[in-house]
Amino acid sequence: MGATTENQEATKPMRVDLSGQIERITFTNPENGYTIAQLKVKGERRMVTVVGNLMEPMPGEVMEFQGRWKIHPKYGEQFEVEQYRTTMPSTVHGIKKYLGSGLIKGIGPVMAERIVGRFGRKTLDIIENRIERLTEIEGIGHKRIEMIKSAWDEQKEIRTVMMFLQSHQVSIGYAIKIFKTYGNRSIEIVTENPYQLATDIFGIGFLTADKIASNLGISKDSPLRIRAGILYVLNELSNDGHLYYPYDGLLNQSCKILEVGQDKVIEALDHIASEKKIVIEQEEKNGAADDPSSRAVYLARYHICETGTSYLLRRLINTPKSIRRIDPERAVKWVQGELDFTLADNQAQAVALAAEHKMMVITGGPGTGKTTIIRAVLKIFSQLNVQVLLAAPTGRAAKQMSEATGHSASTIHRMLSYNFHSGGFQKNEKNQLACDLLIVDEASMIDATLMYHLLKAVPPDATMILVGDVNQLPAVGPGNVLDDIIASRVVPVVRLNEIFRQAKESSIITNAHRINNGYMPEINPEDKQSDFYFIEQESPERVLEIILELASHRIPTRFGFNKTHDVQVLSPMHKGTVGTTNLNLELQKILNPSKEGVTYGHTVYHVNDKVMQIRNNYEKNVFNGDVGRITGINRETREVTIYFDGRPVIYDINDLDEVALAYAVSVHKSQGSEYPAVIMPVLTQHYMLLQRNLIYTGVTRGRRLVVLVGTKKALAIGVKNDKTQQRFTRLSQRLQGKAFQRYLP
Repeated sequence: MGATTENQEATKPMRVDLSGQIERITFTNPENGYTIAQLKVKGERRMVTVVGNLMEPMPGEVMEFQGRWKIHPKYGEQFEVEQYRTTMPSTVHGIKKYLGSGLIKGIGPVMAERIVGRFGRKTLDIIENRIERLTEIEGIGHKRIEMIKSAWDEQKEIRTVMMFLQSHQVSIGYAIKIFKTYGNRSIEIVTENPYQLATDIFGIGFLTADKIASNLGISKDSPLRIRAGILYVLNELSNDGHLYYPYDGLLNQSCKILEVGQDKVIEALDHIASEKKIVIEQEEKNGAADDPSSRAVYLARYHICETGTSYLLRRLINTPKSIRRIDPERAVKWVQGELDFTLADNQAQAVALAAEHKMMVITGGPGTGKTTIIRAVLKIFSQLNVQVLLAAPTGRAAKQMSEATGHSASTIHRMLSYNFHSGGFQKNEKNQLACDLLIVDEASMIDATLMYHLLKAVPPDATMILVGDVNQLPAVGPGNVLDDIIASRVVPVVRLNEIFRQAKESSIITNAHRINNGYMPEINPEDKQSDFYFIEQESPERVLEIILELASHRIPTRFGFNKTHDVQVLSPMHKGTVGTTNLNLELQKILNPSKEGVTYGHTVYHVNDKVMQIRNNYEKNVFNGDVGRITGINRETREVTIYFDGRPVIYDINDLDEVALAYAVSVHKSQGSEYPAVIMPVLTQHYMLLQRNLIYTGVTRGRRLVVLVGTKKALAIGVKNDKTQQRFTRLSQRLQGKAFQRYLP
């Protein structure tokens, strides 16, 4: 694949310079500055079409561009802008057009004609240096002069900011985001602390801010840089699931990444702790603080989430419940008669505990009867005339919960009524949920932040049941909430291990449990009715070919699945021949080929592409892991329409860094979803990621068909490796009542 990339780079048009005067604005998007304009180039009879992000361009402006020529399939030759700067028009015609464009509030076409008629080519110099002379023009008094001066200064500021940012190698797209965020303070903020960009503007991380800082002459050992770098390292570690990181480990990682000495990092740690951006705490033993090596460093927001979750859980457990007392034995006996089946021993135990306790956890793999327990509990509580809510972390999981139980279920975000414009979840400690019983499915997917917000909204006297599969991969976000609650032993836990008769007929389910117990799956290539297959192939290139053939032809033809919507490719990793990045490019070519599309970064998006949201966007009401389909691309407005669960969401092209192609997704991102058919490569090149819970999670995503492609050696490595990556959290210890004290520098 590397050769292809090099050839593409080799054939990419050369970057060239172009200058001229804007004659007409065909289109401009005020949100991102994307503009289509007609440019009059000296010596050229025809107009040149320029496209790109320009900050409030106006007819009459003279601009110097850097960019590349390209051929648009519909509109022909265009100049694609990469960088630009504005210069003042010098001809009478240009000045008249510039001032009459509406750029300067207080000057319209008629007034521009009068001013330029009086001052000619000196007009702009008059406005800049001797603006009081405009009173010589009929209709301009002191009030209008103030208006003109204010607008002129604002436009000058925009030009100055854009030129400043571009001169320090900030791309136009980022420059516009910066100006939209900070306005006239942009230069001041970027100069004083470019690292603030990484905090305030999505898409600009520490590494980009660090490049800008370097161009501004900020040294490697600047306290500003080191403080920002530590926060960057902690954020990266939280992306690996950690709520805190050991002090010594953080010290070493920060020194390595920032290339500075320990003394400077220690000083910076103390400083940002004093600013309450981080919390450094250590465990108390026998009433005294432990040695410094036990210190834990939290980002402040995650410390709030963990300590808050611990407090709220303990309060929930210890508050008397609103529901009148139920006799557990009678309830179990009654519900079996009502539902006309006999519960297994551990199912009956779970139902009894749900009737008796304020909070409990039910955990088990596929086919172990979790849904049956939920249905039985709902049946019992329906007789008590109480308020019941059902929820799950994702839309798909909520839909599956509704279908399985016959009761309405929603996503946790929707249940908590998130409102971007009102500043967060509308359901909280001041406006709690109206419920006596809350059942949350797929609880292993709930990260520390979401659990904290959920618990704030749960009435203390409510009963809460968490249902999930603790053997799956932990949540994508930081924390290990379900596992920590189970490990704390502060609430009753029922583990479901028995596979029921109907589920035993599925090789997917029986093999998932074999994998979870450390045994290789049973594979029978002669069984044409099986729902679980293994295709042995060692070469990554050949594995890729097989996956493409399976997804596009063999599986849809033989099993009747829709090749786009029903068949999902999962991969343990992002990089490599059969990583999600390359798989998506190759699957897109074969499943949704198109010559037209819209490019963002290295990806070309087409209509009908399957995409996934990769970050929470509360304003759009779409969340990390949501899968949608592109239904429209408007090249004039540079907007893309994506349907999520039948709801259209509009994306500006500059916002496409929030989505990714989803023909292939990582196993982590697939959590909470089920697909009719799953294909997953398993190769030794994934060695670092081959873990039992990853293989198990991937297999359990398939509802009717699972096909693994790779080597039995790689599969055996994954099945035998039950050493999951440790996530640093202290929720379990806090729930057990262990004490921690803050380290105050």
